[in-house]
Amino acid sequence: MLAHKWSYKVGLHGLIANNNRRHVTHWRKDNLVINRRMTWYEASFEAPLGSDPVVVDLKGMGKGVGWVNGHNVGRYWPSYLTPNDCCNNTCDYRGPNSSEKCNTNCGHPTQRWYHVPCSFLKDSGNSLVLFEEFGGNPSSISFQTVVVGSVFSHVEEKNTLELSCSEERPISAIEFASFGSPQGACGSTSIFTKGSCDSNKDVLSLIKKHYKK
Repeated sequence: MLAHKWSYKVGLHGLIANNNRRHVTHWRKDNLVINRRMTWYEASFEAPLGSDPVVVDLKGMGKGVGWVNGHNVGRYWPSYLTPNDCCNNTCDYRGPNSSEKCNTNCGHPTQRWYHVPCSFLKDSGNSLVLFEEFGGNPSSISFQTVVVGSVFSHVEEKNTLELSCSEERPISAIEFASFGSPQGACGSTSIFTKGSCDSNKDVLSLIKKHYKK
């Protein structure tokens, strides 16, 4: 190996070079191979309509690397599952925060949706290439759009307010919080400010400290 000066490159350089040769191993279009280690997959797809962020759901895959139209979208590992016994029957965010507090989605992949920047996509004829290391089933892969929204709410004294996202999605940020009578109205462009009657504590920092994504 040293005599031939082997080298290693990350990406699709070898795939592109191989496609330009006369004698190559062609892609198989029938009898989809599943659960086999060290396997390449390629598929064409149409980009989802609209301007919302796009993600690829790699449910069913093991571990590997993905490219969309030649752009690397990162390494994936949806076969890595969280422990089944990590979740608590009850959830209480009061008190010091810890990695064991209010865990959810136990026994599920730590991540299965991967962001695909809109600049990677074409109007039609998009290509997805995967290099699967562990073995998986690509038949469940799909491209989806993610709607990013906001929620506004208030709760009276001595009551509890609980917020959560559907479809196993996290709350990305907490923008405003107040123990008092804040000024503002709910809406996509709303800006809230503290009112004349409010707590002298930094409520937003307090909530962020005890909030675990």
